Amino acid sequence: MPADTLPIVIVGGGPVGLAAAAQLVARGLDPLILEAGPGVGHAVRQWGHVRMFSPWAFNTDAAARSLLAGQGWIAPDPDEYPTGAELVERYLEPLAATPALRSRLRTSARVTGIARRDLGRLHDGAARDATPLIVHVETTSGTEAIEAAAVIDCSGTWHAPNPAGSHGMPAPGEAACADRIAYGIPDVLGAQRAAYAGRTTLVVGAGHSAMNAVLDLVSLAREAPGTRILWAFRRPLGAVNFGGGERDALAARGDLGARAQALVEAGAITALAPFLIDRISEAGSALAITGRQDSCSITVQADRLIVATGFRPDLSFLREVRLGLDPAVEATPALAPLIDPNKHSCGTVRPHGEAELRHPEAGFWIAGMKSYGRAPTFLLATGHEQARSIAAFLAGDMEAARRVELVLPETGVCSTDRPAAGAAACCTPATPQGACCPPKPALPVAAPCCGTAVAGTPA
Repeated sequence: MPADTLPIVIVGGGPVGLAAAAQLVARGLDPLILEAGPGVGHAVRQWGHVRMFSPWAFNTDAAARSLLAGQGWIAPDPDEYPTGAELVERYLEPLAATPALRSRLRTSARVTGIARRDLGRLHDGAARDATPLIVHVETTSGTEAIEAAAVIDCSGTWHAPNPAGSHGMPAPGEAACADRIAYGIPDVLGAQRAAYAGRTTLVVGAGHSAMNAVLDLVSLAREAPGTRILWAFRRPLGAVNFGGGERDALAARGDLGARAQALVEAGAITALAPFLIDRISEAGSALAITGRQDSCSITVQADRLIVATGFRPDLSFLREVRLGLDPAVEATPALAPLIDPNKHSCGTVRPHGEAELRHPEAGFWIAGMKSYGRAPTFLLATGHEQARSIAAFLAGDMEAARRVELVLPETGVCSTDRPAAGAAACCTPATPQGACCPPKPALPVAAPCCGTAVAGTPA
């Protein structure tokens, strides 16, 4: 089949996958969306109870809005902050139901492999770049092969969370204790309330997911006596970035960090910092979480463990694709330096497009959260810009593909070259206003004796 009659396969029917499809349709191209879940936004539904810190103005794509407007869609208030569930119900589901996308979407279709037709990863072939891609898809009817003119992987990272273990691998015993470990942001105020009310929970992580989990547990503790909270950080508290507070252009993001920091300063939770997890085991009806705090080995006892240490890309079905990835960040070599958290303490999100996302395999891109590899700074609006740029490139509009059409909000705190753990703040008289590290106050930290079992304090 000639390449120009083949579809452009999009892996993932989430916000960026549907935006990519809308952008392709707007340019007269033919997308085919393959979503592993039973409905669009399957991963988003898993955190449906969480309110986003970016308002609707940053959460919808221009081409998608155009398709929706033709169906009488009423756009949400751009200044409101949707939950994950509202993003699905008020935007993704109506978008997937538009005539332009409805026939181009297949759900319960899990991609298990991508390759160049008749050419393994090792084989060059005189016309490799012009040879169609083959996508293996697992469906309720079995596995089928779909030829594609190009592939855009928008499958995200939600189903590949980072483990609790300090070495980047699951801690010994982590898998065996999986029934008492949650990853990401569990619904502790709703569906999972009974598992956390009146119990001790250890939260691991320093990012926005951990902050959300801790704040929800504090709310639960006000209603459920005996609910205790421990919060473990992998670095000293002086090196933890709680965000830009009032300087953050996304007010809800700044407020989230400020509230989390206030809890630590007030001693409303037990902070363990630094705390590096080495082993997890059963301790009767609870968990015994053994780790290191400075040079001290301690064991923390908790009923539940919430691991909010970020996510990583699932590259397992891309084994036959020629990928170009930075060895640390696992983003493309062109994008990695722009988002590497080792270089940008502020979590800056920098606009970029098709050129920065390009891999050695012609006609293949990773877009959305997965394009950031292990970096935690992705914003949904960035994914929409990626989709627009890739669609323009596939349509042959190189000028539009190179153009940046996105202005992102500042975090309110930024530095290149992260300070060493415990180092002084980086603000100097020469530093531009709103572009420095705020002073870190001394924060209360649990200081147990070696070998002591730590229990959480009431929130």
